[in-house]
Amino acid sequence: MSNRRALCVGINKFKNYPTAELRGCVNDAHDMAQLLKDLLGFTDADITILTDAQATKVRVMAGLKSLVQQAKAGQIKYIVVSLSTHGTQVPDVSGDETDRADEAFCPYDLAAKGDQWDPERIILDDELHELFTQLPQDVLLECYFDTCHSGTGIKSLDPVTLLMPNAPRPRYLPPPSYRAFIELSNLRPRSLKSLRKADTTLARHHILWAGCRDDQTSADAYFDGRFNGAFTYYYVKTVRACNNTWSRAKVRDAVRAALKKAKFEQIPQLECDATNRSARLG
Repeated sequence: MSNRRALCVGINKFKNYPTAELRGCVNDAHDMAQLLKDLLGFTDADITILTDAQATKVRVMAGLKSLVQQAKAGQIKYIVVSLSTHGTQVPDVSGDETDRADEAFCPYDLAAKGDQWDPERIILDDELHELFTQLPQDVLLECYFDTCHSGTGIKSLDPVTLLMPNAPRPRYLPPPSYRAFIELSNLRPRSLKSLRKADTTLARHHILWAGCRDDQTSADAYFDGRFNGAFTYYYVKTVRACNNTWSRAKVRDAVRAALKKAKFEQIPQLECDATNRSARLG
């Protein structure tokens, strides 16, 4: 095994919310895993893929904790995490957010508890932050989140769109009750850079790719006879086309241009320091 590991998660189906089914997330996970093997020196043994019923909160978090433990033991120096699923929001209970809203990601066993999401069945960005801050400074972490991070995404979930077989649909689930949605609807969604918070030491070795801005939705769409996340599709296509010879910034710009040309409104984000922005992947 190499000194690099990856966890690729793709969730199309949700145990308690069958109508929230997506279509491209599982393909995203497999496509990202194949890209890592083809161009970034990963082997099958280096990559864990969790899809649908495998991707419960417990299993996803266990996979991430295992990666952090291996890094702390000095066994790995490069970690890639890709997550394709629905995004949502929950009230900030820790008091660390001025907008009072935390971003969250939906596992297969997503469930509500009262008016809000059950914290045992939702993955909070605070949880990821607390985990990733344990990584040694010499370990590079690169995260890919092809989800929606916008409360406005509820406006795109109209019945007409969902009945069209190949129509793009947003990867966003609103809070589980109208009251909870209203509580959050006037709060400005925050960027996923919160995974790094204000800890400037993390900026040097944490890299975040997000499928869209924090006020947009990421599309689950139809390409070349199959479904993918729009960001993941164009990201993989771009990196393969350049044979991983471009900097991260150049890849980002090319993916943005491709999405715009294809009439997608989402604008992918790359959050990292200048050194990693100007370097190529890996």
